[in-house]
Parts: sequence; structure tokens; C-alpha cells
Amino acid sequence: MKRITFKQAMSIVVAELRDNGRWGTAHIYQATTRSFLSFLQSDNLLLCRITPALLKGYEEHLRQQGRQWNTIATYMRTLRALYNRGVDRRWAPVVPRLFEHVYTGTRVESKRALTAQEMSKVLYAAETCNNPLSTGNVQQQACLLFSLMFLLRGIPFVDLVYLRKEDYAAGVITYRRRKTGRLLSVVVSPEARRVIDAFLSVNPSSPYLLPLMQGVGDSEQRYRAYQSLLRQLNQSLKLLGRQLGLTATLSSYAARHTWATMAYYCEIHPGIISEAMGHSSITVTETYLKPFRNERIDAANRQVIAFVRREGRTKRA
Repeated sequence: MKRITFKQAMSIVVAELRDNGRWGTAHIYQATTRSFLSFLQSDNLLLCRITPALLKGYEEHLRQQGRQWNTIATYMRTLRALYNRGVDRRWAPVVPRLFEHVYTGTRVESKRALTAQEMSKVLYAAETCNNPLSTGNVQQQACLLFSLMFLLRGIPFVDLVYLRKEDYAAGVITYRRRKTGRLLSVVVSPEARRVIDAFLSVNPSSPYLLPLMQGVGDSEQRYRAYQSLLRQLNQSLKLLGRQLGLTATLSSYAARHTWATMAYYCEIHPGIISEAMGHSSITVTETYLKPFRNERIDAANRQVIAFVRREGRTKRA
């Protein structure tokens, strides 16, 4: 077995991820590296010396820092993926249940979905946008993009940005999700078509459907350009939400959560919602819907109690 430190192993894996153009994953690995080394206060820990007790101590350290459970889970899953790579390359031994006692799941810690009334406000605002590309109104551009993500079955912003002109044909958008690789086809509704027409890239030299990624070069430049677009969009959406008087915080991810939640309220089966959104499994979809399922169960409980009370009053009368 080759003796290699955690830091050395991470450096090798990050370099490979970058070589393969997986800049987002490389970014997560780098963030995990900084966090774990800060906890260790040393660069010399061998990968093979990671233990359940050390991982539990790291989890407690993150909680003391006020980290959310989803952040902790991201770091732990990244460490687990690195360790598994290490096992495959004989950098570390197989340790059964090494990560069993630390959190690696996913929690919905805050509601990201809009109500039907709030989403209706956003769609109405999008309908009244007046040629935002020519006016340079970033708030209206953000409103249109948020609406389009919702109208295209909660398409992730990254997939929307990278849509190519040939992906839109005969009234259908076909794309492969960058996160899961799932191939999806979405029939473009009249409402979505109006938004696309307002945004349609007229630059003949650009391969992209929307004019968001113009003039970028290699994969690293495209990744950095996308990150910049995402930051700008979320800043504009936050301001838009305040202008519209929404209680929910608008973000690029809220459009996806809102579509899933509205579909659930329309009593569409979670399996169909999962297929529509291109999730890797129905478990992911259920994570989205869990807080809203609890709301419906609580509402059902209130109905049962009200029914019993009504029946009781009827009998006594």
C-alpha cells in the first residue's frame, strides 16, 4: 500500500477532475480540502489514518462552526468519495462502515418553493417585461429566466445556460442533464415560447440558444463565466422578490423546487415528478417534497379533528 497524505490524494484527484472538465466537482473537492485541513491543523495526515472517531470529531467541529447539515453532508460525501478512490488505488485499506456515524444525507432545511400565488405574480411580471435585452434591465431579465426555468419543468439554470440552438426543434427542447446525464425532452408551452422568443440569441456565431454565454473559450473559462452568471442572477432575483413583495426568497433553485411542489399539489405521482425533473432516483424527489407532504398530512389531521367535532355536536343536538 502506498503511503500518501490526505492533501496529496486530494491534489491528485482535483487535477484529474479539472483535466476532465469537471470544474464544479473540483471546486467542491477544494472546499472540502480547505475545511478538513483547517480542522486537522496539519498537512501530514495519511489517507489510511482516517478513522470513524476522526470523522465524528470533524462533524462536531463543523456543527460548532454553525455549518448547516447539508453542508456537512457535502463535505462528508466528498471525503467518502476520495477515500473510495484511495481504496481502489491501494492508498488506503477497506474499512467497513467508516462513514456510518457521520451525516451524509440530504435535508430540506428551509422552504425554497414559492406558493401558487407568488409564482403567479412572477409569471405576470414576466408577461409585462418590455424588451429587457435592449433596455439592459437585469431585473426583468432575471424575471424572464426564472419564469422560463419554471415553465420548462424546473430546468436547472446550468442546463438552461448551455442549451444549444439545435436542442430546440419542432416545439420541443431536448437536453441532457449535466448532473445526472439523463436525457430529457420538454414540449415548449406557449408561455415558455414567448419567453424564449424574448431572449432568443440572434448571434449567428453563437451555438447557444440564449445569449448568456457569448465569447467564452475553454471549459475552465466557461465554468467561471457560468459561476459569474449564476451569482448575478441570484442577486437580481433576490431584489426582484422584494419588489414583488414575496415572502419566499427568489433564487435559481427556487424555480425547480416550485415546479416540483406545484406538481405535488396537483396530485401528480412523485414517480412522474422524478421522471419529469430528471432526478437520479425517486428518493431525490421525495427529499424535495417531504416538508410539503408533512403539511398535507397535518391538514388531513385538522380535517379529521374538525369532522369528529362536527359529528359530536350533531349527536348532542
